[in-house]
Amino acid sequence: MTLLTVDQLTKRFGSLTAVDQVSFSVEEGVCAALLGPNGAGKTTALNMITGLSKPTGGTITLDPALKGDRRRHLGYLPQHPTFFNWMSAREYLWFSGELAGLSKNESRERTTDLLEKVGLSDAAKKRIGGFSGGMKQRLGIAQALIHKPALIILDEPVSALDPFGRREVLDLMQELKRETSILFSTHVLNDAEQVSDDVFMMKAGKLVMAGSLTEVHASFERPVIHLATAKPVGDWLHSVRQAPWVMGVEASELAVTLDVTDIAEARDALLSDKALRKLELTRFEVGKKSLEDVFVEVMQS
Repeated sequence: MTLLTVDQLTKRFGSLTAVDQVSFSVEEGVCAALLGPNGAGKTTALNMITGLSKPTGGTITLDPALKGDRRRHLGYLPQHPTFFNWMSAREYLWFSGELAGLSKNESRERTTDLLEKVGLSDAAKKRIGGFSGGMKQRLGIAQALIHKPALIILDEPVSALDPFGRREVLDLMQELKRETSILFSTHVLNDAEQVSDDVFMMKAGKLVMAGSLTEVHASFERPVIHLATAKPVGDWLHSVRQAPWVMGVEASELAVTLDVTDIAEARDALLSDKALRKLELTRFEVGKKSLEDVFVEVMQS
């Protein structure tokens, strides 16, 4: 079932078009990532979906079964959430639940369940001001879930966290996608690759690629070979560019990544290359393009 449909969504600020006729859909039960560099229009698009900003053009619709104001069916965690630091985690969720229209008893029951779900039961009575960044993000996700939304929207949920906090939130998102749909924005490609089912890539306000993670990989799938050497690649790099099995080259002084047409042909040619041996290989690794490789290629096209 299609949960959210965005059609020709546009936002202009004077002469600046921040979001330019963007269309995509989020299916029920999936985690979808909105990808793009800073300034691509991701936050502006999410603000329109959540109702925080009015579109200049286009439409945003939920499944017809979800009646009334769409905001009732959405949970939202902004990029820079603000908390009442003097409150405890439990008080904050009680407050959020009642703001969302839950009764006092419903809010308290839901708070107990959510604190356990996000791993904050032991910190329920602690003041939020003493929380780490990862704990605050997990509390923010609990707030977004308090009214049992059909879709939660997370704007850059891990970009400001240290590695430990990032891991906590990504693990939580992995668990949540089993029971609710998620749309989140990020410019950290590795994070998107770990948790997303579908990806939507934005560049300068436009949607430049959309599809399942599998489809995106398949459309750009080419084998790559990563080489590292003890001596500068220099003249050897010029000669290898001419090889018929080379489609693309990225290089630094002591490292080369080759996009190749045929992995067996490329491997045999490289391993028998006497000039390459003289550079003293320290790494020879065969792989495939990552989401980050795809992203860079799309952004540069």
